[in-house]
Amino acid sequence: MFAGHFPGNPLVPGVILTEALAQTAGIAAASGHADDERPLFLLSAIRGMKFHRAARPGETINLRADKLAQVDNLLQFGVKATVGGVTVAEGQLVLSVAESGDAGTVVE
Repeated sequence: MFAGHFPGNPLVPGVILTEALAQTAGIAAASGHADDERPLFLLSAIRGMKFHRAARPGETINLRADKLAQVDNLLQFGVKATVGGVTVAEGQLVLSVAESGDAGTVVE
């Protein structure tokens, strides 16, 4: 799956870790809403994401997202990925509540 990252020394790409953390933040954000009233959350900003060491295919990666702040429809989360209790990535992500039709919008 990660053959190009890197041959003979595979790792989970940082963009995959960031997406997994954004999905975790989205689950946390949605948990405050009733099942039939959950809005769609979109990733709006990545702030200060740091990668401390490589995560390898086959390792169990634990993901955490803690809500830090909310202003109107913007939610800020502190996120962290760990392997065996060691931090592999951490940072802050901002999610926004999608307006009707935003999910299919293409930005050129």
